[in-house]
Amino acid sequence: MRENDPVTSATRQPETSAFATAPRLIATDLDGTLLRDDKSVSPRTVAALAAAEEAGIEVFFVTGRPARWMDVVSDHVHGHGLAICGNGAAVVDLHGGPGAHRFVKVRELARENALDAIRLLRDAAPGTVYAVEQTYGFHQEPAYPKLHLETPDHLLPAEEILAADGPSAGEPVIKILAYHPDLDPDAFLALARLAVGERANVTRSSPSALLEISGPGVSKASTLALECAERGISHEEVVAFGDMPNDVEMLTWAGQSYAMGNAHPDVIAAASGRTVANNEDGVAVVIEQLLAAHI
Repeated sequence: MRENDPVTSATRQPETSAFATAPRLIATDLDGTLLRDDKSVSPRTVAALAAAEEAGIEVFFVTGRPARWMDVVSDHVHGHGLAICGNGAAVVDLHGGPGAHRFVKVRELARENALDAIRLLRDAAPGTVYAVEQTYGFHQEPAYPKLHLETPDHLLPAEEILAADGPSAGEPVIKILAYHPDLDPDAFLALARLAVGERANVTRSSPSALLEISGPGVSKASTLALECAERGISHEEVVAFGDMPNDVEMLTWAGQSYAMGNAHPDVIAAASGRTVANNEDGVAVVIEQLLAAHI
């Protein structure tokens, strides 16, 4: 935790005194945070999001999900309708509904960097297998397990997928997914960050040893900062929520941040407060307190 910041327990509602600065933007992760474990948005959370928008507070969904997986919240888009997807690699307008989204901003992973990261991680962690996430396409190696509820466009070695004349040529690469069947997830993340260095940003959001590799400097935090700067919103005016390592930078950057009751230890350490678990509507709990303090 940040020293001297207000802290809440996993079983206690946040104190209203935590909201010293009136918030202008709420940034929330989806899986394990806003969504319940069954991937639903509870009626209480739907009401809290609508109340925040009604009060003039912008809401941004900030997720590792690709744009095509945003149907879970498409019915709850208000105001600007924008979401940050792919751990900051894309800003997407969801107003068109499922399958009709528009990419507003893309921060792609250069193929040279992607190939370097793949090579270095193959050397550092033999047995690693890969998938390639693009703005619209999804490709994977033959040995990559069925971790996602979709059929890949191609089954090829990652180096062939990313080749200049490969099947993904001409379409931006959002991120590389790297899976290891045996390594501990946190150990795999630490090893990968050491091996890849500054060639790419490496994080994780899955409970398994599945890493997400984006362009250098691309994260939920850096893209959220860009969106806030365009709106004249300072980081002190942002309240953020998350549960996994891919949320750490965002929670550290935001003026007020909350780790879910089910959060990873690194997230708890990064956040300035803690709320109850996702299945207990932890995001709604804080929003209700926030609105009571300032409305």
